[in-house]
Amino acid sequence: MAETTKPAPGEELIFLPLGGIGEIGMNCYLYGVGPEDRRTWLMVDLGITFPEGEFDPGVDVILPDVRFIAEERSSLAGIVLTHAHEDHFGAVAELWPRLQAPIYATPFTAALLKAKLAEYGSGKDIEIHEIPLNSRFTVGPFDLELVTVAHSIPEPNALVLRTPFGNVLHTGDWKIDDTPFVGDPIDKPRLKALGEEGILAMVSDSTNAMREGRSPSETEVAENLKAIIRRAKRRVAVTIFASNVSRIKAVAEAARAAGRQIVVAGRAMHRMIQVAKETGYLPADFRYHDQQHFTYVAPEEVVVLCTGSQGEPRAALARVAEDQHPDIWLEQGDLVIFSSRTIPGNERVVGRIQNRLVEMGCELITDNEALVHVTGHPRRDEMRELYGWVKPRIAIPMHGEARHLAEHAKLAKAAGVPEVLTLRNGDIVRLAPGPAEIIDEAPVGRLFRDGELITESGAGAVRERRALSFAGIVVVAFAVSQKGDIGHPEILLDGVPHENDAGRPILSIVADAVENTIRSIPPKNRRDIETVREAVRRGVRAAVENHWGKRPITKILVTRPPR
Repeated sequence: MAETTKPAPGEELIFLPLGGIGEIGMNCYLYGVGPEDRRTWLMVDLGITFPEGEFDPGVDVILPDVRFIAEERSSLAGIVLTHAHEDHFGAVAELWPRLQAPIYATPFTAALLKAKLAEYGSGKDIEIHEIPLNSRFTVGPFDLELVTVAHSIPEPNALVLRTPFGNVLHTGDWKIDDTPFVGDPIDKPRLKALGEEGILAMVSDSTNAMREGRSPSETEVAENLKAIIRRAKRRVAVTIFASNVSRIKAVAEAARAAGRQIVVAGRAMHRMIQVAKETGYLPADFRYHDQQHFTYVAPEEVVVLCTGSQGEPRAALARVAEDQHPDIWLEQGDLVIFSSRTIPGNERVVGRIQNRLVEMGCELITDNEALVHVTGHPRRDEMRELYGWVKPRIAIPMHGEARHLAEHAKLAKAAGVPEVLTLRNGDIVRLAPGPAEIIDEAPVGRLFRDGELITESGAGAVRERRALSFAGIVVVAFAVSQKGDIGHPEILLDGVPHENDAGRPILSIVADAVENTIRSIPPKNRRDIETVREAVRRGVRAAVENHWGKRPITKILVTRPPR
């Protein structure tokens, strides 16, 4: 085991996930060195995840709760970004003010982060260090090295942390692809050399731990797209993850080979193309039309490259499917290629868009019908191969739901790893000295970006929206005089049925409940506004539940007119 220096008495090497374990997305990991009362921390990635429809109504994105490290941000040496996917760097804009640590990223990731920050009108004060590929550098007490891996975006990196206790390999997102179409293949010689040098612990991707075999190459997808687009008779629309520069290049080359022109729809796609051109991953003369030129290109000569592969309601494809896009439309006989895989949780919204496109007369091709998408994550044979190269003493599965982590743990044990830990977000793990073990727990959770605000996941607004979506709301407003006389109530129902099963209006049922409740209150007690409000609230809610079977949110507005 390679060691840089001898650890001092009382020093420890710590791993702490704040997000990304037990879920796919929201990656945020901490490594700490030093004694318990004086640890220095390094953060690896700071990503988001996306809301799950009815569970998070109105929420734009979900962020990791970083209060643990924010409370001692003076001990945070820096933030290293492994690559530029949203689930690894998407929370920087919102959460950096709470951390205020320098950020380290390779050229493509740094450029995309700066472009994103500029778009959001922030980032002027963020210290971003651009790190060359395959470089070795220091952040505080951490001796770090980037190792090139393959993934579905330019410049994905594994990160090596050299410590007095031994080396840690944090894989980031990776796969084994010898022909990635854009960028370099995974650096097998370097990973094998690290294995010979000695790896104390490997913290590794679990996304495809349940899938046997090996993932196909991006080059195979490019060849299939070329053949499919060449055979198409009318318009072709291709929807992909905007970050997949390999796929952007593949679609553009397929269009050119078929004598077609590319039209790009979607702000994220434009931003990605621009950054890829600036950093050399797309040629400087990469040519395409903006969506406003769609109408000038003949149906048999156009390929539309658009955002919206996951059913995002404001993305280009969803608007096209609803015939609400200002510039682009599809018709009978047009072809739509979903060059992506639906993220779990998005099946319903993606299915709705696909059904709408079929109703419009479009032909669909997804990864169920042809090899038009490949994963950016390793399947089981690739995982076994990496374990054979690296030979870690400790394995920690990350980047996966519970079932993925469990299968990864079984695979690691079968590969001969002596110590395998299956964790939850918030587990504080001592990697060394001694056997790896959970020694404490840190506060973790989720933050919601709700419009322009960042709120805790348990905040009342989102919780109330969930209740509204389930049982609606009843609002009753009336006045109570100083003598206890009650004015005529105004009643509003939203999300509540108009009639009960006997055809009686719910509005009438609520009005009777208000009147009967007030009559039941002794006149002298009607002067107390709070007594009246609570009695009417209970009476109205019970009446609606008796006729409907659900309890709506019930708001009672009571005013006292001036004398």
